[in-house]
Amino acid sequence: MEIRCLGCGEVALVRVEPVYEGFRQVGEEYICTSCGKRYASAAEVPFVDAPEKPKVFSDADWAKDAAPAVFDESDRQHCCGWCRHMILTPFGQRCGVMNRFTEATDVCGHFEKKDE
Repeated sequence: MEIRCLGCGEVALVRVEPVYEGFRQVGEEYICTSCGKRYASAAEVPFVDAPEKPKVFSDADWAKDAAPAVFDESDRQHCCGWCRHMILTPFGQRCGVMNRFTEATDVCGHFEKKDE
């Protein structure tokens, strides 16, 4: 069963806005996001007492073990931070082969894995 707005007849969402007198909140108005019809109370809004709320996410979406493995370990450790030519100084990081400043996440063709 679809719950439709009394103003436009569309299936839409409702947003709640506070009503103020001066600087004091005295109530809330419910407004259809499709047509802008204002409802004075929650009892008048057909959207509020819907028989069931839409389920946007399933339980599988929240599973912690469902994270994809994009890189394997050899791909992850194929950057300048893991290279044996990386020279760390107080002034920056340099490549010992190219003799230029690098970042630990840079990748080049001269990569050789550090000895462990």
